[in-house]
This record gives sequence, C-alpha cells and structure tokens, in this order.
Amino acid sequence: MQQETTRRTNRERSEETRDRLIQAARRLFVEKSYAETGTPEIVREAGVTRGALYHHFADKQTLFAAVAEREARVVAEEIERNTVGSPSATASLIEGGKAYLKAMAEPGRTRLLLLDGPAVLGRSGMDEIDNRHGNRTLREGLQAAIEAGQIRRLPLDALTGLLGAAFDRAALAIDAGADAADYQAGLAGLIEGLAPAS
Repeated sequence: MQQETTRRTNRERSEETRDRLIQAARRLFVEKSYAETGTPEIVREAGVTRGALYHHFADKQTLFAAVAEREARVVAEEIERNTVGSPSATASLIEGGKAYLKAMAEPGRTRLLLLDGPAVLGRSGMDEIDNRHGNRTLREGLQAAIEAGQIRRLPLDALTGLLGAAFDRAALAIDAGADAADYQAGLAGLIEGLAPAS
C-alpha cells in the first residue's frame, strides 16, 4: 500500500516537473523566440535540473513540440466549448471560427502555432498536431454540416485544409493589428457561401 502511494507521488512529481518545463519554455519562446532560447535558460526558469529536462524531453525541439501540442489542445477545447448548443451545423462552424480567433488572440499563441511551429517542426509536424486538435474540430464541423445538407458535399480533407488556412491567415492578420470583426465577417461569409444552391 505504501509503495503504491509513493509511486503515485513520484508520478505526480514527474508530471509537475514536465508541466513546469512546458510553461517555462512557452514563456521564453514567446518572449525571445525558439531560436534565441537556450536549454540552460529553460531549466533555470522552470527551477529544475538539466537532467530533469532530458528525462522528459529528448531535446529543445521535442520540448517545443510539447508546448505546441498543449497550445493547440487549448484552442480546440475553446472551440468545442463555444459550439455546444449551436442552433445548426453552419452556426456551429461560424461560432467555432470566432472561438478559434479569440483563442488565438492569447499573447504569443499565433507566433508559437503559426510561425515558429512550422519552422521548428516542419509543415508535416505541425499538420500532425493540427489534425489532432483544431483541424479535427473543423473537419468534424464540416462533416456535420455536409451530413445535415447545410453545405455542399465537397472533398472533406481539401475543404478542411483550405478553410483551416483561411482561419490561420485571419489569426495572423488580427495578431498584426487587423480588425477582428472584419475577419470574422469574412470567414462567416466563406462558410455561408458553401450552402447548396437552392
């Protein structure tokens, strides 16, 4: 019984250390950029040893992937939370788009996911993360709208990729100072334009 309690405590400590490393890395990657952040700074910021870093992550790139994964998961959770109870599949897509842009407005998130992410992990590496999170929610929303007859039956993977790129472009523009309402209106127009011809 005592041994099981100790194991659980060790696991909890291990998770806490991993979490501290991810949080510290996020702060530094946002403040300085991935390229300008060294692992000694990360361990100092996290208050852990270099050995602890390499126990959890093979290298700085692997740590960055964990940061990106967490950020993408938070964005997907926001989308899902804000689309529950939407009156239609199309409304859910539009609300999901607004939730995406709002979640991406978190300081540093656009840089981490849309600029540094592809540069550090490669386009395919970021696509894998996107497909588990934001693109997954978009694909599910599009599938639901197609099945409900609210948008035309188009190739789902291509449509997800194209609309996902439009959402990402909007997030980048808003991060650079553009009016969020203009981009939300444009994205809603794109989605509404997918309705079947009557």
